[in-house]
Amino acid sequence: MPPGFAPLTSRPDASPADAGLALGLGRNWRQFSLLVVVNAFVGGMVGLERAVLPLLAEREFGLASKAAILSFIVSFGVVKAVTNVAAGRWSERAGRKPLLVAGWIAGLPVPFLLMWAPAWSWVIAANVLLGINQGLCWSTTVVMKIDLVGPRRRGLAMGLNEFAGYTAVALAAWGCALVAGAHGFRTALFTFGVVFSVVGLFLSVVFVRETSAFAWSEARTQATGPSEARSFTRVFMDTSVADRNLSACSQAGLVNNLNDGVAWGLFPLMYASAGLAVADVGLLAAIYPAVWGLTQVATGALSDRWGRKWPIAIGMWIQSIGIWSIAGAGSVAHPYATWVTGNVLLGLGTALVYPTLLAAIADRAHPSWRASAVGVYRLWRDLGYAVGAILSGMIADWFGLRAAIAVVGVLTFASGAICAARMTDGESR
Repeated sequence: MPPGFAPLTSRPDASPADAGLALGLGRNWRQFSLLVVVNAFVGGMVGLERAVLPLLAEREFGLASKAAILSFIVSFGVVKAVTNVAAGRWSERAGRKPLLVAGWIAGLPVPFLLMWAPAWSWVIAANVLLGINQGLCWSTTVVMKIDLVGPRRRGLAMGLNEFAGYTAVALAAWGCALVAGAHGFRTALFTFGVVFSVVGLFLSVVFVRETSAFAWSEARTQATGPSEARSFTRVFMDTSVADRNLSACSQAGLVNNLNDGVAWGLFPLMYASAGLAVADVGLLAAIYPAVWGLTQVATGALSDRWGRKWPIAIGMWIQSIGIWSIAGAGSVAHPYATWVTGNVLLGLGTALVYPTLLAAIADRAHPSWRASAVGVYRLWRDLGYAVGAILSGMIADWFGLRAAIAVVGVLTFASGAICAARMTDGESR
């Protein structure tokens, strides 16, 4: 079996040098770069819905309730969250690549369901499959990059990973909106979805290699002890509540994706209510993930030098300012410039937070149970989509869009305060 293909449960006895496995971004740049490209297609799959699907709900399915419109985000978030946990655990038993391929297979029917949907329930079903696709594919590409790069440059590695994914989200959101404005919502969703899923599956099957042996190579270089052997229950409890760093990251991830779900579901409705064309809605919807994607290579690398705590806390506070700006823009005569500014701030804040949270989890977790810890963190993080959709949908139906968005800003600020109070940099496992 070639180097890098041993299942994680095998724990090969050879040293990293003997096995031909060398950790590091430079030494594994070919496979790392391929995984960056694959993650761009993963991001494109979710990006195609960012501007178009809320408008499709209103204009083709006649949904008036914001809670009903956001139901597709609830199904997506819950399924993705649960799949993240399974992906983390399964990848330690079966390896990374099989889950990556399975995720792409789950994503293949999505564009067909969106194209032919006779009822909103089909759209919800499509987002169940999209949640599986994102949970398996994004989780495994994250873990595979962590496997390859080793401990020294995790922030940079996660910055590159999220740069690819969320720059693709932005480009797909804008491109899909442009095509939708000219050729219809369903044509745009179908065309982009087929291209992304087919190409992503092809690259994953033909070119991606298993990376689990790299994790065991790293594990052998670390001190042995009880940190190497943890039950999943222990990992779950530590990542959720017991460990102050891991649990602070988990709550911050949940709130981050809570506000991301609101940006996905409610922001386009606010822009459209001001009379913007579909293409203009798509451009605004793309600014936030574009800034997020383009700047987090730098922010991820900086967290390797600055530590993880303060980029996360400050990033959450910057997000809250951006969210409040977007909520308040609805009360001015010409809100477009304020919306742009708010989206830029939201993107910058998220760029500080997103790759740093993943790096902080990887710092704290031992390689032998790191994939499970990442999975649990991503469970809580992506449950934020469902929590945000339910909460903001109800508030929007009762008090209006601006009130729902403003409340999310308050929650985001509070989350940053929790990180500032609980997290510690440089603490050993």
